[in-house]
Amino acid sequence: MSIGTQVERSFNRRDCPLRDESLLETEGLYQEQSWRRVHPGVVARDIVISRWTNLQDATLRAEATTPPDQYFLGIALKASRLTFAGDGQAIFDGNMPAGTLYVSAPSKRIIAQFHSPCDFLHFRVSADYMISQQSTRQLLAAESMNELVLLRDPLVDQLAKVLTGYGDTTNREFARCIGRTLAMHVARLEGPQIKVNGLPKWRLRRVEEYVKAHFDRDIGLSDLANIAGLSRMHFAAQFRIATGYRPHEYLQHQRIERAKSLLSNTETPLVEVALAVGFCTQAHFSTVFKRTTGETPARWRSESKNAFSSVQKAARCEHAGRAATQTAAARPCESGNGSHSRNMFPAAKPGLVSLPFPGLICRPQKRNGAP
Repeated sequence: MSIGTQVERSFNRRDCPLRDESLLETEGLYQEQSWRRVHPGVVARDIVISRWTNLQDATLRAEATTPPDQYFLGIALKASRLTFAGDGQAIFDGNMPAGTLYVSAPSKRIIAQFHSPCDFLHFRVSADYMISQQSTRQLLAAESMNELVLLRDPLVDQLAKVLTGYGDTTNREFARCIGRTLAMHVARLEGPQIKVNGLPKWRLRRVEEYVKAHFDRDIGLSDLANIAGLSRMHFAAQFRIATGYRPHEYLQHQRIERAKSLLSNTETPLVEVALAVGFCTQAHFSTVFKRTTGETPARWRSESKNAFSSVQKAARCEHAGRAATQTAAARPCESGNGSHSRNMFPAAKPGLVSLPFPGLICRPQKRNGAP
């Protein structure tokens, strides 16, 4: 069934004093100026797409309620530390990795706290459109969409990257196609049969500390489950809810972060870096590193050092310029007659008067009775 989808882009100009009040728009997206706020005059038939970026390091609190005739879809474009709560209980509390999708059902109120800079794509999809994309079996189990859902879905991640990859040149029709595809995909996702709570903070802290201290060793799911005091199945499910990562993905992420530190701060050979962070071979290390960062270890190291050198050079130039300015300001200058320092202009020849302009001299006027 063909359904025309009108992609509207919107923003709220009343909020967020940290931003310019001018219209922030691109060809395919509008930039929100506060979390989940859209202009009240926007009328959308099926889907509204916008983007919200928060650059603050300080904790930011916000809340929003999904309209009764809409579903709200959010995609994290970068990893961030945040908390979501609703109906008096925590929904998510931890590090949300890039590519995570969260879904808020109609009339649901969400209170959020953002503890680090973040970047999100937001899709407001009409409830009628979502229902039209669901199968009969899913309609009978519609309660699966009535609570906020957190996922790490490869297709969702790729759709977000494609939509934002063109920057300010995103085409309106192209954005409409991406939004329609995302809505159909989310509408047909299978909801969880059993509700699983996230790993408690104290258990998560024990696991994180263990991984940080032993990431260079061969760590298995059983090891992490034992540290958390849970069975492997329960640990894996709760860990993913709490962090957005599978245990193995989290371990790989920590190893790559440590490898980045060694590559940028030392001259350690690549094979030794691979072994130091827990990889058995340099080839496997290079494969995982490139899949995570998009660059090979050697190229990443080179670009990192070049970037660091550029920063150092700029800092040296700025320091030298500041020193030259201070020296010029402190240079001695004679007062009186409007004449400048003797060091600035050469002395005049006998019988000539020096003016305060280089290269200009004049003879003194004769006085009465003077020869």
